[in-house]
Amino acid sequence: MRVAVRCKQLIIALLAVMTSISAAQPALALRLEQVSFNNLPGWQHDDHGAALRVFVRACGELTTSGVGFARKALLSGTRRDWLTVCEGARRADVSPGMARRFFEENLVAVNITGVDGQFTGYFEPEVEGSRLRSRDFSVPVLGRPNDLVRLSGSAAARLGVVYGRVANGVARPYFTRQQIEQGRLSSQNLELLYLKSWRDLFFMQIQGSGRVRLHEGGTVRLGYAAKTGLPYTAIGKVLIDRNEMTREEMSMQALRAWLKNNPDQARQVMWENKSYVFFRELQNHGSGSGPIGAQKLPLTALRSLAVDRRYWALGVPLWVSTTVYAHGRLETFDRLMVAQDTGSAIKGPARGDVFMGTGHRAGLDAGAMDQAGSLTALVPRGLASRLLRKYGR
Repeated sequence: MRVAVRCKQLIIALLAVMTSISAAQPALALRLEQVSFNNLPGWQHDDHGAALRVFVRACGELTTSGVGFARKALLSGTRRDWLTVCEGARRADVSPGMARRFFEENLVAVNITGVDGQFTGYFEPEVEGSRLRSRDFSVPVLGRPNDLVRLSGSAAARLGVVYGRVANGVARPYFTRQQIEQGRLSSQNLELLYLKSWRDLFFMQIQGSGRVRLHEGGTVRLGYAAKTGLPYTAIGKVLIDRNEMTREEMSMQALRAWLKNNPDQARQVMWENKSYVFFRELQNHGSGSGPIGAQKLPLTALRSLAVDRRYWALGVPLWVSTTVYAHGRLETFDRLMVAQDTGSAIKGPARGDVFMGTGHRAGLDAGAMDQAGSLTALVPRGLASRLLRKYGR
């Protein structure tokens, strides 16, 4: 649901996702190694209390609805593995020293080796919009259509997509971005509100959420509702393949500028990405909270991580060691995060997408992030023993 941002090539980038470059790592290359907490780069200097507060919220979901464990994840065990740890987390002191002690005494650090770690960033855009359609606000933001359905296993295998529509009893892929934007769904009255440009809508769809400042006053938070299921195409790569820009020149800012400066071609280029995201309006969602991630909880800037759910269940604490661009400078980034989101281009056990926050500044930092690094999972002792027996070096 959340879509990843790949940047320096923002081909990849903020647009997320870069399916072709961030391909899944071979399962056979996966190796795990237990490491001492003191050997984790920067472990002693993190704010463990802040991380524990995010983990406690994740545990609340984990021990109730359990959406984070709805899918089997190769390296995360089962909900039962985590119940005792989560019960202890709820009672733990969140002061930095005591929180650090909680993690060290209740979990085992297991480092992912044998595969390359890669980290990008994503964010929640802020755009201008209106409840009413007008000359200035003419681009509709659509809610989920009723005819978008999850296909049967046989239909999905035949068509190569999980979601689609059924017409006259026959399963088909859903409409493309071009078909939708040219009015194929206009009879369903799905319009939530209107934006100024197709570029704003496109980038908001890439991120999977957005905050809209209304012309009439006030703010609306939009969250991911569904997507058509058609393959994602990174349009930055399309422009590179057409020799409009080099890979070195590509960035989120360069991509947005190209789309703005080439209005006659921009729509056609965006239509190359057939995937389309639908939204829902988030009611009673505080302005101080982040957007809702795949775990159905608000994301926390620099603490929430989007992961590959084939490997990680939502709610698992993960130590990320990489670098980030902050205010134009490359800085180390060693931080305890929690798996709370996912994205279709997040592929591999050591692949992560860092939620950078909301607004323009967060977008710049997210767009500049495409870094190597390492991922270390913090897991209960029993689960660690099983994983190390199977994947240990």
